Amino acid sequence: MLKKKIESLLFVSDRPLAIKELAKILQVKNSEVDAAVKELVDEYNLKNGGTMILYNDQRAQMATASDNREVVEGFLKEELHGDLSPASLETLSIIAYRSPIAREEIEQIRGVNCAIILRNLSIKGLVETENISNKIHYRLTVEMMKYLGFTKLNELPNYEELRKLEIPISLLSVSAPVENASNQENPICQLADEDPEKLEIKI
Repeated sequence: MLKKKIESLLFVSDRPLAIKELAKILQVKNSEVDAAVKELVDEYNLKNGGTMILYNDQRAQMATASDNREVVEGFLKEELHGDLSPASLETLSIIAYRSPIAREEIEQIRGVNCAIILRNLSIKGLVETENISNKIHYRLTVEMMKYLGFTKLNELPNYEELRKLEIPISLLSVSAPVENASNQENPICQLADEDPEKLEIKI
């Protein structure tokens, strides 16, 4: 169903999506997308839930309800200023061993939406973006490399082995390390264990 597909795309996107972009992705007419988005807007407004859909100038985006602004801002502030979570460390490790890597690839590996995590890592100055073939890719910042003590990514432990793996998360996970890929051998997780404050460069 077109409306359900649009809703899913709006949920995973960290930016507004244009009607023509959605139409191209879904291979339907602009008018069909426009009608479906308007229905979604009405449905979300009617149920008065914790999320809503903003629609302006032929661009749509899913957002949190305005009356929940304070609690959401408080949560995000804690996320930004607090220590990195296991999920953030996993994401950072994937970027280190797979960069440059697109957000879609990161989410495919982790199996979850990584928009907020990637934004937080960017704000902390740990990762940066570059445009490759009209798609945003992520890589470690020079500052992050400096803190890790490496001048090149291929100097990371087990770099060639982990980079070649189709899904390296099992080797990079801080929650489920395996043989030859413990936290002690993952410089990012090791740095977090020793001094979490070093993993917050800009703030």
